[in-house]
This record gives sequence, C-alpha cells and structure tokens, in this order.
Amino acid sequence: MARDRIAIPDDLARRIERALPADRGRLRARARGMLRKGEDPSIRRAIERDIEASERLWRRRRELAPRVTYPEELPISQRREEISAAIRDHQVVVLCGETGSGKTTQLPKICLELGRGVDRTIGHTQPRRIAARSVAARVAEELKVQLGGVVGYKVRFGDQASPESLVKLMTDGILLAETQGDRYLNQYDTIIIDEAHERSLNIDFLLGYLRNLLPRRPDLKVIVTSATIDPERFAEHFDLGSGPAPIIEVSGRTYPVDIRYRPLLDPEAVTEETPDLYDAVGEAIDECERDCPGDVLVFMPGEREIRETAEALRKRYLGQPGTEILPLYARLSPQDQQRVFKPHRGRRVVIATNVAETSLTVPGIRSVVDPGTARLSRYSARSKVQGLEIEPISQASANQRAGRCGRVAPGVCVRLYAEDDFAARDEFTPPEILRTNLASVVLQMAALRLGRPEDFPFVEQPDSRLIRDGYETLRELGAITDENELTPIGREMARLPIDPRIARMILAARDEDCVREVLIIASALASQDPRDRPMDKRDQADAAHERFRDERSDFLEYLKIWEFYHEQSKKLSRSKLEKACRQNFLSVRRLGEWREVYRQVRALALDMGAQPKHAEADYDKIHRALLTGLLTSVGKKGDGFEYEGVRGGRFHIFPGSGQFEAKPKWIMSAEIVRTTRTYARCVARIEPEWIESVGSALVKRTHSEPQWDERTARVMAFEKVTLLGLEVIPRKRVHYGPIDPPTSRELFIHHALVEGEYASRSRTLAHNRALVAELQELEERARRRDILGDAQARFGFYDKRLPRDVYSGQTFERWLKRAEAKDRDIIRMTREDLVIGDPGEASRDRFPDALEVDGRALELDYLYQPGDARDGTTLQIPVESLGQVRREQTDWVVPGLREEKIAAMIRSLPKPLRRPFDAQAVARELAATLTPGARTMSEDVAEALGRRAGVTIRPEDFRLDQLDPHLTMNYRVVDESGKTLGEGRDLGQLKRELGVKVRAGFAAAAGDTFRRDDLTDWDLEELPESVEISRDGRTLRGYPALADLDGRVCLRLYETKESATRAMRRGLARLYVHHLRDEMKYRESHLPGIDRLSMLYAPIGPGEELRSDLMLVIAGRAFVGARPWVRTREAFVERVDDGWNAIGNAVDEVCSVADSILALGNEVAGRLDEASVPAWAHAIADMRQQLARLLQPGFLGATEWDRLRCFPRYLRAMLKRLEKLRTVGAARDAEWTREVRAWWARHDERREKHEIDGTDDPELERFRWMIEELRVSLFAQELGTSEPVSPKRMQKQWDRVRP
Repeated sequence: MARDRIAIPDDLARRIERALPADRGRLRARARGMLRKGEDPSIRRAIERDIEASERLWRRRRELAPRVTYPEELPISQRREEISAAIRDHQVVVLCGETGSGKTTQLPKICLELGRGVDRTIGHTQPRRIAARSVAARVAEELKVQLGGVVGYKVRFGDQASPESLVKLMTDGILLAETQGDRYLNQYDTIIIDEAHERSLNIDFLLGYLRNLLPRRPDLKVIVTSATIDPERFAEHFDLGSGPAPIIEVSGRTYPVDIRYRPLLDPEAVTEETPDLYDAVGEAIDECERDCPGDVLVFMPGEREIRETAEALRKRYLGQPGTEILPLYARLSPQDQQRVFKPHRGRRVVIATNVAETSLTVPGIRSVVDPGTARLSRYSARSKVQGLEIEPISQASANQRAGRCGRVAPGVCVRLYAEDDFAARDEFTPPEILRTNLASVVLQMAALRLGRPEDFPFVEQPDSRLIRDGYETLRELGAITDENELTPIGREMARLPIDPRIARMILAARDEDCVREVLIIASALASQDPRDRPMDKRDQADAAHERFRDERSDFLEYLKIWEFYHEQSKKLSRSKLEKACRQNFLSVRRLGEWREVYRQVRALALDMGAQPKHAEADYDKIHRALLTGLLTSVGKKGDGFEYEGVRGGRFHIFPGSGQFEAKPKWIMSAEIVRTTRTYARCVARIEPEWIESVGSALVKRTHSEPQWDERTARVMAFEKVTLLGLEVIPRKRVHYGPIDPPTSRELFIHHALVEGEYASRSRTLAHNRALVAELQELEERARRRDILGDAQARFGFYDKRLPRDVYSGQTFERWLKRAEAKDRDIIRMTREDLVIGDPGEASRDRFPDALEVDGRALELDYLYQPGDARDGTTLQIPVESLGQVRREQTDWVVPGLREEKIAAMIRSLPKPLRRPFDAQAVARELAATLTPGARTMSEDVAEALGRRAGVTIRPEDFRLDQLDPHLTMNYRVVDESGKTLGEGRDLGQLKRELGVKVRAGFAAAAGDTFRRDDLTDWDLEELPESVEISRDGRTLRGYPALADLDGRVCLRLYETKESATRAMRRGLARLYVHHLRDEMKYRESHLPGIDRLSMLYAPIGPGEELRSDLMLVIAGRAFVGARPWVRTREAFVERVDDGWNAIGNAVDEVCSVADSILALGNEVAGRLDEASVPAWAHAIADMRQQLARLLQPGFLGATEWDRLRCFPRYLRAMLKRLEKLRTVGAARDAEWTREVRAWWARHDERREKHEIDGTDDPELERFRWMIEELRVSLFAQELGTSEPVSPKRMQKQWDRVRP
C-alpha cells in the first residue's frame, strides 16, 4: 500500500499511458522503485527507452492485426455473431462444441475480430504439446500468417511466440507456470481454456485460479471450451454473483455415425475359437472396409498394446498392398506424428492412444474401432502408488471416440463391447484432481499464497484424503512444517517448475556437492526418456542401449547418455550427430528437450546457490541426493523377487531395469507404478544407512533391551529404525542415555556403581569398591548373607547423591569433579553404610587365602552361591603344578569347613555304622584334633570313628557323593596367562583331561635348567633332591633325576618325588654302564651262559635287548643297590671304587637269576601248551595272562632286584598249580581264580587311572606284588610268601593306594 502512494510525475505518467497496456503495470512499478530510492537520471532514461519500445510494439501489433475469414462449412461459423456478442457482453463464456464444430481453431479468430489480442495477448491453452503445435499451425494457416509471428506457440521444450504474437497457443502447464512471475496474467486480455472437459490437474487448477482472478481483472475475458460433457458445471463455477456463465452449444457432427457393438467375449459361449483382442480388431477393420471404405482409427490403451496390434495387423494384411499402418502416441517424434497428417494413397489404419480422443483431429477418418479401454492414471493415497491400469472408459470418452469419424462422410464406430456394458459405465471420466497426488498443487498454492486447498474454488473439490496426502508428501520432503507452513526448502522448491520430489533432489545435491550430476538426472526424470525403442527394432535398440547400462544404478544411465551425446556433439556435425543418435536409438528431439529442461533448471539452481562443479561426484553422494526425493520409493528385498516398500507396499523391479537380474537387497526407484502388477521403474541400489540419515525426520526409532555397556561406560540399547512401516535397520546399538535418562540413570547406578562394572579413576569409588569387596569376601568365606547390606541399599546410597542428569560414565565423571571440589566425601562409603551383621568367625585362619601344596602356596577363592558349579572353595592350580596336587592335601578343604564336612560324612554312613555317633558333637571334636597329613580326610576320619566305636569303618563306607558340593574342593586349572583350562571337583578327571598340557606346562616352567641329553659321565656339580623354580611370580617345586631313555642317560625334572625315584634307579645304573663302558663291554661279551639265555629269551624279545637289560641290572647290583642316591661327583666316583670288586659277583648272581627265570618261564609255557582239559580253561587263561604280565619285554631292567628274585618262586607256583589241578580239581581253582581276578581288576582300573592322571603311587606297585604273593598262598602255599598276605591285608594295602 505504501508503494501505491508514491506519486509518479505527470509527464512520466502520461508517457506510460501511451505504452502497451500489458507493459503499463511493469513500467509503473519501475518508476515507483526509482522514486523510492531517489530519482536517478540514468534510470529514468532507461525507463523512457522502455516506454518508447513498448509504444512502438503497440503500434506494430495494431498494424499486424490480420483480416479474419471463417470456413463456412464449420458449424461454429454459423454462430460466430452470437458467440462474439456473448464474449463482448460477458466476462466468462462457456462454449460447448461437439467434435468437428471448429471451436478450437475459430475462437481465437473471433476474439481477434472483436479487437482483442492487440493491447494484450490472446492466450489459448491445450492439454497437450502436440495439440498446441498443430492448432497453432492450423490457425496461422487460416490467417495466412507465418507461424511464430502473429500466431505463436509455447510449449515446454519449444517457444515460437514473440512480443508481436497476438495469439499464443500453449499447454495448460505453461500458463500455470507463468502465474509465478505474472500473478495477474497482465500480458493477456483473453484466455481460452480449450478441451476443459479433460479436467486435467492443470486445467482444474487454472479454472480455480481464474475464478479468483476475474474480480481483480474485470478487463480479462475467459472462454472455456468443452465437448458436450457437463458444461453446466463450468458455467456454475464462474458464477461471480450475477448468475452462471452463459453456455453456447455448437453442433459439430455433420454426418451420421453408425454405432455397432461387437462384444469381444460372450460369457455364455466362450470356446477355443473365440477371437482375442487383435483378431477382433482385424475383423472390425474388415467390417468397416466392407461397409465404409476409408481410413480407420483404432484406439488402444498404451504403447505396448499399439505395438502388438500393429504387428498383428501387419501379419494379417501381409501381401495386401495399399494398407498403411501408423502408430500415434505422445512419445512419438514430431516427424512420426506428422506422418498421420500427410496425404496418402490407399487405406490408412492409425492406432492411437486417447491422445486422438479429443486433442487431435486425424484427417480422413471414416471408421473408428473402440476396444473400450484406456490406461487411466489413478493415485492411491493409502498405498502412495500411481496406478496406470487399463480401465473401461466412460460414456463421455466413448462418445468422443465415436466423434472422431463422420466428419467427411457417414462413418462407422465399432465398439468391441456390449451395449449393456456401455450403458452401465460412468457418465464422465473422473477429473485428474480426484485421482492424483496433489503435492505440486499444494506447494504452488502455498508459494502463491492462494490459501488452503480446501478453500480454493476448484471446479470439483478434491477428496480430503488426497489433500492430506499432498500435505503429507510435502512434509516428507521437508517442504512444509507440521502447521502446513512453507519451510525455506519449500520456498526454494516452489521456484523450480518441476515435480516437488525432483526439486528436492536438486536442493540436496547442493549439500552433497554433486549439483551437476543431479541436475542432469533430475532434468531427465522431468523429461521423456530419450531412448527410442521402435516396434520393429526392439532387439537392436536394446543392444544399442547396453552401452549405457550401469551395474548399480539406472539413474547413472542418464549420465552416460548425457556424456555420450555431448562428447559426440563436440566432434560431429549436426547431421552426423543426428545419425549417431539414430544408430544408438536415441531421440534427438527428446535429447533436445532434456537439454532445455536442464538449461532452465540449472539457471534457477544457480540463483539458489547450487553451483555445479567440474569434479566428478561419487556414487554415494549422487544417490543420497536423489534419495531425498525418493524416500517413499525405497524397497527391501523380501521373499522371491518381491520387494517390501513403505506403508506395507510390495512391488517388483521393472523387467527393463538394469537391476532386474541383480536384485539388490536395498533399492530406490524414480516411481512405483501399478500396471499389470506393481513395478519400480528406474532403480538403483542403496545402503539402508542412507535412509536413516536422509530421512531422519521421517524414520521412526524404537528401542529395546537397554543394558549397561562397560566398554563404552554407557547404557546402550538396540534401536530399530523404520521408515513408514518399512524396517530399515532392524537392530543397532545406540547410546540410550539421552533417549531415556531416568532408565539409563537407574541402570548406570546399578551396574556401574553398585556392581562395579565401570573403570573409573575416582579414588573415592575405588575405596567404596574395596570396602564392598572386603565385606563380600567375608560373606563368601563364612557362607553367610547377613554381613553386607544388599544391592538395593547401595543403590539408595548413590541415588540420594547423584543428580538426575547423571546416566553414564562421562556425565558421572564431570559431575563428580565439580561435586568433590565442594565435598570430597560426597559419595564416600563407610562400614556403617554397608555392614548390617556381625562378621563373627570369618577369619583368614579358618578361611585362608592360599593352600600350601608341596611347598607352594596355591590361591583359594570362595563363593557362596548354592547351586552354582563353583559353590564353596576353589583351588586355583597352575597347569604345571597340577601333577603335584594330591587328594590327600585337598580332601581336608579349609579349617572353617572341616567340622561341617565331618558331620556330613558321619551322616552319610550306613545307619548301622552312624548310629553310635552324635554327628555334630563328634565332628566338632574331630575337627579340633585331626590334622591333615599323608592320608585323605576320609581315611583319618574313618580310622578315628572306628576306634571310637570299636568297629571297622572303611573310607568307602562314606557316601561322599551325598555331601553338599561346597564340602568338596573345586579345582580350577589355569595357564600362565590365567586362562582357565579346566574346572571341576574331580581332581583325577582334570589330570586325565589335561595330562598333555600338564606335562607340557611343567616342562615349559622347568625350562632347560635341569634338562640334558646323552650323558656318559657324571659332570654335574650336584643333583639336589628337589628344586624351586620361579616363573611369572609363581614358585614351582620339581624333582631332578637321571633317566634311562632307550639306553640314553638324560637329566629331567619330575613333578613328583615318586616319579623321580623310579627314574633315578634305572638312570643311575645306566650312567655307570656308560661310565665304565670298556669294562662293561668286556663283561657283556663274557656273560656266563649268554647263548642259552638268548635262546630262552627269544620268545620274549631280541638278544640285544636281553644283553642291555642284563648289564643294566648288573650295574644296579654293583653300584646302586638299596643305598642312597648319588648326588655329587665325588659320591659317584666313590661308588665306582666301592663297587668295582662287586662286578664279578653281580654278573654271576644276575645271570643265575635270569637263567632260572627264563628256564622256568619256558617250562611253564610248554606245560600250558600241553594242557588240554576243557575244565581247566579258566586256569590256563589266567596263567597265560600271569606269565605275560611277568615276562614282558624289558622285564629284567624294569623290575626292582628284590622283586626280580621272587620270579622263580612265582613261576614254580604256577607249575604247582598245574599239578594240583589234577589232584584238587578245577572247582577250587576256579574259586581262587575269581578272588585273584577281583583284585587284579581293581589294580588295573586304578593303574589306568593313575597313568592318565600322571600319578606315580608306590603303594599301588606294592599292591601289584601282593597279588603275586596271594597267588602263591592260594595255589602253592608250600612255597611260602615273602610277607604275610590275606584278603584283609590286601584290603588294608588297597586303602593306602591313591584314588
């Protein structure tokens, strides 16, 4: 309003009044702008020059006004005076003209005759570009003027209008776009909205816009033309208060049209011979040719159906010259479209989409074949999918099609459906505004400040669901707020005259720094595909287009086409460039349109700061930018070939896509269209993470399973990201603190502070944890839960002190630093804060930290958790020490548990044995008096109880498996790094399972200090009985000894004293053999009776083995014997001197014993071979087994001398047994055999266990020889035994054997 108050100087105002009326508003605005800043002479001169130019143009336009004539044969020519009067007297006129009335070409001429189009231009809109061009050419031809002068046209990719144009043909979209720069349409004095019955989105929007504009432009005339389709609706729409606009109806059909119904299918008579659509079309054309010869117009729903129909008709009329078959659809090149309008000879069959229904008049048409279907675009607000399905056409469309014939002579229209079907169809085709996405309309209305769509005067108010969907689409693109106000991005999008989704891509490209690439792709998406695929050369076209394929993205194919075209244009002439495009099946026209869109959009993008760069952008950037406009067109591969889309949608990749075979897991598409099925067209593979970042405002995040993460010192949760119902990221760990502070704080206090799952540098927190750990340890040791307050009490301690915004390690440290600056003890705990009970007797004497095993302290851990496998006391054993741990040491557990264990053992006894005891009182007494020693707790307790009750109680009588697990030691074997190798309560089982690792660990720990091979003399300073080895802070006890390894003397370190003792006996003897090799070699060659001995030994082994073992035994008798082991060089040499004179006696003694053993052994073997009494079978088998145990290979060197001397007696006992079988009988022998075998079974089982465990038990070895003595006492008592032997003594010895 302030601007209007600025007065323009009179002289300048008068000059402006002489300018072209269309320019006056613009010139006044420039003048006021100049005056507002202060009058500038240079600016005024420029304005005056513009005024002069406008004056000249006005004069020129008046001079160019043509003489108007009318074709008298057109019906509208007869009504032109009536039409002229209506236009002169009314601001709006509705002209209802049938097909052929001439309204489209004659109305501009009538307006010119009324003097309109001189001061301003007559704007004449058409629904399609092809119609705008052809009508402009026809009007120019009738006015006898050059196209582009008085009559011009402007379509999206072509502008042949000039300032001198009095009439301008254009598409509805062009006029709509001009409203952004010329809100009042000041350049026009007349606007003709032609073919308004088509009710496209642009037409409906323009009609509403003009409805609002007319009161502000009383000089503006609006003429709405329509076929005879509901003209009253348009008249009522323009009721500006004085009643509906006048309707003038003009008849158009000058010749009758015979409507014939030829249903394609008769539901009651369908046979194999029923014709298909293409046969029916051919038969209809033949019928038309018979009854109405001439050109035929065939309607088909789409390009594919046109191609298939053309192929079928060419085959049908093959060999029949004179029939020309031509396609007609919007994507055809202008040259191919013009073929339809050129004169021809013979019959012409034009196969067209509904582009020929109203927009174009195909000349010479005598007949029409109407299948009754069309592809109708329908948008589903629910599924967000634009459908292009084939649907039955409305009655109005059917009548329009019939009106295409009968213009030059009587015509025939064959409808390939029934008359009843026609009568049942909708009267009118639903307008586009009722079946399309209204996002672009809503955006433009917001940009032009036209109010809410609900309040806008549309001819027919769109469904509220479509309006809401339009808003929703814009919100998804970030163009409007939740209050439906334009965002800065929305205002920029409105400046781009393209689909809002494509506009959004361009703006995103500015942020992703890929403007050039996205501008090329976006302009391609806003244009027709430049690739041609002629019906007769589809295979060649597909092969040519392969060069543009991209393995990841169909969008990048546009870039390749663009680069190809521009590279060729640089080096080829125009004609050669066109040839190259044709060879690659690229439309030169559509490439030009693409370039024009790019030019226009690029110019606008530059104004908005989107500066293209020469550096090539990468795949990710380009596709993230594209994704901003295609978020609702993403998909995730599901089962089979189907993809899951947003809002529960499902679709397939279009077969023509380069991604059809690859089937990527995630894709986005330029559009999702429903035809025969729902397809995604123009597809590219994407990463789901892009969706999350690009669509951050749209994605929905749900969280589950919040849990404390010690590594990050945060509460983490699993986040599921969905986009409009589509699962994008099913499970991602995220920081939960900012999302849910209260829950995160609670988890932080519980896990990080109470449970100690947080590595903090705070000394106060370390103090608190140490205090809690001390009290917890007391509870574990004493097996009580009444000393330390529960976790809830500790939680309450921290909860009272920590503020609400502390929910992670990071926030805690920041707060603590500030808080402790004011109060150092703000979170410091005391024993009073934690202790709720008296610790009592939970002392370290009763529950020690370590157990001493073979001089080494092994760590003890305590756990009070009944039911847990580790409940009780756990002994941690380094793997190298496992072999040294014996049950006798660990069976006593710890002092604090002995009383409970003894009481439990007493209660586990059989009732007759436990009856005399008060379990608790006796356990208290025994726990105080018994001390661990060389025997197990079971052995000592059994003996003590037996003495007290005067009965025999054996360790086996305790049912130890009934004891609570915590009363038995738990063992955890660890390697040098502390890793657990095995754990359990069965020590023997662990030794068996880890035998190899135990030996390897001991050897590794021992190192090379006591490891030497191939000793031939004593060159050791001293050989200690035991040594301690420190490794990694741990002390290991070992026992060094000499070992005889296949005749070689080696120094080794053994885990147990028993193993070392056994090895030393043979090793020391073998070292004397090597030390005195010359003497021993001589003695070996002169062994008495060696030939006989070798012969007798032959069934057992080779003679070399016999000789080696004999010399080993001889050396042992002469130099080792039963004397203490040699430990020094001096003792070794002294032993040589002492034994030198004993060698001869030793030779005789050893050879004599060996001869006796081998001779008796051969005799026994022979006697056993001779025995053939079946009743003796058990005895024979038993003696064969006994003989094999005694006389096995190497027995001479492996057996101690004292035992070896008993062998002759054992063998004679076998001969006696054979004799007694004849006298005493087999029954008694069988009874004794069973008794012996029972003891052997025990021995063998325990021996096998010890071998696996690595246990060397002398008591088991003594038990083995007691079995041999038992045999003598049973089968040959007269030979006597070396010691008293009986079942009772056997059992007593067995009790001494290690488990």
